[in-house]
Amino acid sequence: MKIILQKVKKASVSVENKVVGSIDKGYCLLVGVHKDSTEEDAKYLAKKVAQARLFEDENDKINLSLKDVGGSILSVSQFTLYADTKKGNRPSFTSAAGAEKANQLYEKFNEFLREEGVTVETGIFQTMMEVNIVNDGPITIVYEKLSAGN
Repeated sequence: MKIILQKVKKASVSVENKVVGSIDKGYCLLVGVHKDSTEEDAKYLAKKVAQARLFEDENDKINLSLKDVGGSILSVSQFTLYADTKKGNRPSFTSAAGAEKANQLYEKFNEFLREEGVTVETGIFQTMMEVNIVNDGPITIVYEKLSAGN
């Protein structure tokens, strides 16, 4: 699995011009599921994201977690994170998980985030979405985990 985390002042996702998920301060996550991703990968990444210390403390040092500042997560599925651009001009997506597996692990990842005590809003899997963010920092972090041997 691959997660692109962007620290945001606010973020929302719309489908067919209707807002389906919205947060104020927190993280906007773009979530890609690899064909070899596992539930263990999802759990590991959910814990890493939930515990990440990316907010400033009283001394302006990046030292506080999402829970410390009462932030939320907007989680958006994005299979294109596993685009292979090595050959030609049209990316290949053969490394991305199929829809059924990807949706299952995406939902499990969001469930694991909630188990960490985080409020999670989402987009709608396998739809055309419009994501609006107000980046904060900007801070963008890439997390990736594939089970051993993959």
